[in-house]
Amino acid sequence: MTQDAPEVLPVPAGRPGPRPRGLVWQVGLLVCVLLVLAYLTQRYWPTVRGGAVRLTEADPGWLAAGAVAAVGTWAASALAQQGAVVERLPGVRLVAAQFAACAANHLLPAGIGAGAVNLRFLLRCGLPMGRSAGALAVKAGAGGVSKLLLIAVLVPFCPGLLRVPEVPLVWLTGALGAALLVTAVAAGPLWPRCRRALGAVMADVRAVHARPARAAALWGGSLGFAALHCGVVVAVSRAVALPLPAPEVALLYLAASGAAALLPTPGGLGSLDAALVLALATSGAPAETAASAVLGYRMLTVWLPLSPGLLTLAVLLRRKAL
Repeated sequence: MTQDAPEVLPVPAGRPGPRPRGLVWQVGLLVCVLLVLAYLTQRYWPTVRGGAVRLTEADPGWLAAGAVAAVGTWAASALAQQGAVVERLPGVRLVAAQFAACAANHLLPAGIGAGAVNLRFLLRCGLPMGRSAGALAVKAGAGGVSKLLLIAVLVPFCPGLLRVPEVPLVWLTGALGAALLVTAVAAGPLWPRCRRALGAVMADVRAVHARPARAAALWGGSLGFAALHCGVVVAVSRAVALPLPAPEVALLYLAASGAAALLPTPGGLGSLDAALVLALATSGAPAETAASAVLGYRMLTVWLPLSPGLLTLAVLLRRKAL
């Protein structure tokens, strides 16, 4: 006597399938941030317009220097990605993938675009899924540490610029609750998977640092990527005659980019712009000049390379390099 197979009930045509809750949450938050940005742009439109006009009168020499620094960020990103894996990656395709990842990062929130492009690239290069994901984690970790190192280097040159804000008691309570929640999850059924994933990442870190050339590429590329972005902001600020010293501009950019990372907007669009304008303005720069510097930074790092980057992405996909 054979046992009948379980009946599979069809999904009604009018009922949608399961939704990825994480993506829905990110998209919803992204829409809220963009709506706030649109409101702020409309409210402070004279300042934004004045900044755009000031940008048209900027020093072309400093803008060219900023453009060179922006191009250098893709090479630095490629160097860091090569340093995150032991295997040798194809150089030209690697730089092209970073250029395409930069464009994709400005279309999807929370770095999903850049992560997806780099993951597909590493898979095409023959790395297994676990090693590819580990390489992205190693690169991201080195990037975060590099920003902290640069902040530590710049703080002595800018005494009193960054102040630790007073944290309300309710925030401290929330942070303590979140820490307890993370501890409970770590001690629960997810701990074995987290431990295996962490162990795999640490194995990749040890393998990379066992080769001095790879470790130098990882840390040199990560530090160069953050420093070159600071260089773009500093060059544009000089082009529009922003009355702040270069170390202060670089430090404010690093602090603003760290704050903007808390909101999952594509490439920090909106969140980084508002945070950086606010930081520059509260540090003594005129609002129009601060807006002009941020617009120039976005022009060199986002708007001008966006179309070529998407074209590069399409070519890499067509040639099955991704």
